[in-house]
Amino acid sequence: MTNELDAGARNIVVIGTSAGGVQALIALFANLPADLPVAYLVVLHIPAHEPSVLHSIPGRVTAMRVVAAQDGQRIEARTVYVAIADRHLMLTEAGIRLTRGPKECRARPAVDVLFRSAAVNYGARVIGVILSGALDDGTAGLWAVKDRGGLTYVQEPAEAMLGSMPESAIAHVDIDLVGTIAVLANALASAVGQPIAGLPSHAVRDRHLIENIISLKGNGLEAGVMGLGKV
Repeated sequence: MTNELDAGARNIVVIGTSAGGVQALIALFANLPADLPVAYLVVLHIPAHEPSVLHSIPGRVTAMRVVAAQDGQRIEARTVYVAIADRHLMLTEAGIRLTRGPKECRARPAVDVLFRSAAVNYGARVIGVILSGALDDGTAGLWAVKDRGGLTYVQEPAEAMLGSMPESAIAHVDIDLVGTIAVLANALASAVGQPIAGLPSHAVRDRHLIENIISLKGNGLEAGVMGLGKV
């Protein structure tokens, strides 16, 4: 069984969550088949001042390999990559990058950063999932995923411990599916591996490229941030 990811299929799932996210992640991975040809990347808001052991938690309920993300890793199928404290988790064409770019939504790691980087580099291969959390991190990133032809899934706010992040995404993004954790897991199992050939081509927006470079390199002026609008 190869761990290589097919470049012509939906097989990159990015997951964002905050308060209530540990329980949501446990439930999601407990419901997901372990043999799907997909890579999962997870951001949960965690304190910056202490090491995170979050990566050890999903491993209790899934047979997939679950690891703390490392800079320079290649992404492989049947593997879950979890963001570490005080570093943005980003996805480039070469694999994973961990950066200390500016906080977004007052968070590092931030959900928007992961989602946007995946959308910019992998387009329609990406499925974005927003789970329980406060405020609105993930909404802009999910918009970028949708903008590039990816799929957008959101946990039913009534089921989430905190419904603010799901509610914000639903209010601002054309969501493909709103459902309970069990419904989302079934939908992911069905969508993974679907070919992307023939899907509409969606070019990368300039603002998403600029924002992605800022998160990667940290130099907003060099990246062209002044071109995004008036100060």
